[in-house]
Amino acid sequence: MPLPLLLALLLSFPIPARADLIVTDDTGRAVQLPAPARRIVAVAPHAAELLHAAGAGAALVGVVQYADFPPPVRTLPSVGSYTGFDLEALLALKPDLVIGWDSGNPPAQLARIEALGIPVFRTEARVADDIATDIEKLGELAGTAAVATQAAAAFRQRLAQLRREHAGRRPVRVFYQVWARPLVTLNGEHPVSHVLADCGGVNVFAALPALAPQIDEEAVLAADPEVIIGGGMDGERPEWLEDWRRRWPQLAAVRGGHLYAVPPDWLHRSGPRLLDGMERVCAQLDAARGG
Repeated sequence: MPLPLLLALLLSFPIPARADLIVTDDTGRAVQLPAPARRIVAVAPHAAELLHAAGAGAALVGVVQYADFPPPVRTLPSVGSYTGFDLEALLALKPDLVIGWDSGNPPAQLARIEALGIPVFRTEARVADDIATDIEKLGELAGTAAVATQAAAAFRQRLAQLRREHAGRRPVRVFYQVWARPLVTLNGEHPVSHVLADCGGVNVFAALPALAPQIDEEAVLAADPEVIIGGGMDGERPEWLEDWRRRWPQLAAVRGGHLYAVPPDWLHRSGPRLLDGMERVCAQLDAARGG
């Protein structure tokens, strides 16, 4: 075939347009990539867990302080704290995607990253179901959709089983304590409150307007919860949980011996381990019901 005729035939076929990856993050923003991400920085500890669950751990090149699970993330470079990371250190890792935390990272820093041309996927799970969706979306962005789909399905299956097992059980009034000084709890919009509800628990401070409000001891005494569950920063059982037993023996939770703790990383990080925390909470509320 003469060369001019061959060229004419080739030019007659449409040239396929580049198919970018477009995924909507938890805030409704569209995140667009020309190809699956190969260098990802997670600027929140739970984001690193989500990426590993999605099968994208090999693409993770940087994290922030307190990112310690799964164990491989402990060896990665840190770009500082999730409350204020080092932008130069982050840029030095040459990421093609950053996974952020909408309510935890400084908004100006996330906006600055985007202004520099680096896509940012903002996570903001409010219920356990959102975690499975985030796993799927991150798998799509990282080109590991097959692994992510399986992980999300397993998460949903376990979540549904826990909900079925505890549906219809007697409601138990719960005070979830994040910290002692100042005394901090969580309102009904927080993911932990939804975990309590799935286990048949009633958050006694659900109606407060702030997501993590400060309260006083008098408010706890007035609410008189049947169960007190302590989180905190370190260890599985905060020392201050025993203060209620020593100082306020008249509380229903103290009288019943229902002062419990859950490893905070299980519940405070919106990642796959939330279901481990949920299973622990459900068992504690069952104990408060008397079995």
